[in-house]
Amino acid sequence: MTYRSPMERFRAWLDGDTDALERMMVESQLREAQVPEAPESEEDFEAEVEQREAEWVEHMAERRVLPAARAVYNVICMLICLVLIVLLLFTVTRLPGFGRVDHPINNEVSARYIEQGLQETGAVNIVTGMILDYRAFDTLGESTVLFTAVMVVLLLLRMDAGSARYSRMAEEMQRLPHSDRFYEPKRDSILQYSARIMVPMVFMMGIYVVLNGHLSPGGGFSGGAIIGAGLVLYVNAFGFDAIRRFFTYKTYQRLVVTALLTYAASKCYSFYTGANGLPSGIPLGTPGAILSSGLILVLNICVGVIVACTVYVLYAMFRRGEV
Repeated sequence: MTYRSPMERFRAWLDGDTDALERMMVESQLREAQVPEAPESEEDFEAEVEQREAEWVEHMAERRVLPAARAVYNVICMLICLVLIVLLLFTVTRLPGFGRVDHPINNEVSARYIEQGLQETGAVNIVTGMILDYRAFDTLGESTVLFTAVMVVLLLLRMDAGSARYSRMAEEMQRLPHSDRFYEPKRDSILQYSARIMVPMVFMMGIYVVLNGHLSPGGGFSGGAIIGAGLVLYVNAFGFDAIRRFFTYKTYQRLVVTALLTYAASKCYSFYTGANGLPSGIPLGTPGAILSSGLILVLNICVGVIVACTVYVLYAMFRRGEV
């Protein structure tokens, strides 16, 4: 059956015509190939499509895995999984009982955290004092890993706005029903009114969790995840064009690089003074006050910015290939 437009072909595929999707893929490959001698008529184009379809079927047939090879592959995967399960179960059975005095976690390190954490870090939340003071170097590594993960995703998925492929995809996305713009609820009043109420509350909750991480459960990681979820909710309600008014790729770069550099500079100063037995000169403040615990509040803000940006950018890249 011949369809006059990609819209009709997509609808036919939704109705159960599986050949329609294959023809769409072949036509897309023809357009991207940029053949010098383009078909002069619709009949020539259809003939070219049918030839490409035959070549595609032949290519897939050559790549088809033999049943015996697939069976061997499945058996090997099952054996590997069984070996891992047995090793993990054996390891768990050898662990010391919970709460025992001779448990490895009951040592001078954990005792130092509990008994002198408030005095040495100024943080009421012992976990935050441990993560952002005693083990701040590990947290810097975790933040760097998040930044590196986003950079890898950007390298793999980002579309160059100046490329011909991007221009063709943008044109296709404007008219195809399965495009990103088709799913953006431009006129969904219920979702948009709900987002107008919920998004500010989500942002305020995330900011509260970040700023009070040294006083109560929370901190940069959890607060940043909340703010990132608010950004995802906003873009689902109002679309990418709306969020680009205040959050673009350049905004992401500046925020994350500034946060990482601030974190690194702050902790390098602390590492230097601590390694040389020098006083840091940064007051810990009054425990329980918002401006207390030395650099922990600043570090929480840096981590929150990195996590919030990472959550949104990963969503945007997997959603449409650009921020």
